Amino acid sequence: MDRRSFLTRASVGGAAAAAGATLAAPAIAQEAPSVNWRMASSFPKSLDTIYGGGEELAARVKEATDGKFNIQVFSAGEIVPGLDAINAATDGTVECAHSVGYYNWGKDAAFACGADLPFTFSARAKAAYNYQGGGIDNYNAFLEKYNLVSYPGGNTGVQMGGWYRKEINTLQDLKGLKMRISGLAGRVMEKLGVVPQQIAGGDIYPSLEKGTIDAAEWVGPYDDNKLGFQKVAPYYYYPGFWEGGPTVGFFMNKGKFDELPDSYKSLLRTCCQATDQNMLAKYDMKNPTALKELVGGGAQLRPFSEEILTAAFAAANEVYAEISAENEAFKTQYEAMLQYRDDWYLYAQTAEYTYDTFMMIQQRNGALAPGGGQ
Repeated sequence: MDRRSFLTRASVGGAAAAAGATLAAPAIAQEAPSVNWRMASSFPKSLDTIYGGGEELAARVKEATDGKFNIQVFSAGEIVPGLDAINAATDGTVECAHSVGYYNWGKDAAFACGADLPFTFSARAKAAYNYQGGGIDNYNAFLEKYNLVSYPGGNTGVQMGGWYRKEINTLQDLKGLKMRISGLAGRVMEKLGVVPQQIAGGDIYPSLEKGTIDAAEWVGPYDDNKLGFQKVAPYYYYPGFWEGGPTVGFFMNKGKFDELPDSYKSLLRTCCQATDQNMLAKYDMKNPTALKELVGGGAQLRPFSEEILTAAFAAANEVYAEISAENEAFKTQYEAMLQYRDDWYLYAQTAEYTYDTFMMIQQRNGALAPGGGQ
């Protein structure tokens, strides 16, 4: 073969190879079917961080599949009421839901285990239990009978303990207190004399203003700041011991999930985990500024007394014993948490607690602000 012939053939072959390389689609897009899902959220769009978790998952999945897998997100009330989102995924009204398991605790108390139980985990410990301690598998073993598959889809971090029209200094101050709090947390507080009230988010402010209720729990500084509670119930207590690390979840209809190719299932798990961790980061970034704004607007920060926390801890244990005696699925999941809970809070007392405590002291001394250490 002469030199000219060789170069001509090489050029043609190289151009064809280049064209093929240009036209080739990502492997996942080549093999992927077109899938369209609807997601029912339990949250209004005004709660942009927590509602935004659903939009983030949809965006991640769409981008990774080159637009082949589309999830359309609907806010609370657009398809079903927010509290019915999980049920809508169970019965196939929608393919998936973005919600919190304890919204379904009245249907089955074991639903709450995938979200949060009072006095169990912080957000960091909950993530360790979920991803490395079998928490996700334990929850899905329970959810199978409800035709669901679930993966964590967000966390707010430990929440605040709510807004009160009067100071709460002792257990006696809780007797007869009408508080907007429901579910498992409401059952615990009821043992302390609180009268739980189930009130929609939009009705909390007027109920506090009129004195129909005496207190209300919501989320934390960033979300609470939008509602102006400090104007009608100025005492802002902490911590929200009933939600130390509340996990928001993506609940998928099991039949629809099982129909997906393995690549889509793997992608969903990965995108759920990314969304889960990113939501916590968003709250951690937004809450400090929001808390300063709330205090500037009249909120008066108060810690719950040790007397109240100790009594609430004992009440929670009573509730767990009562539920475990009648609900095996709850008992199985709760007991799976206990050993790691003990180990976590042993470990957390060493480096983590000591470091954080030292840095908090520096903050109080003004040493952390720009130029403060000079």
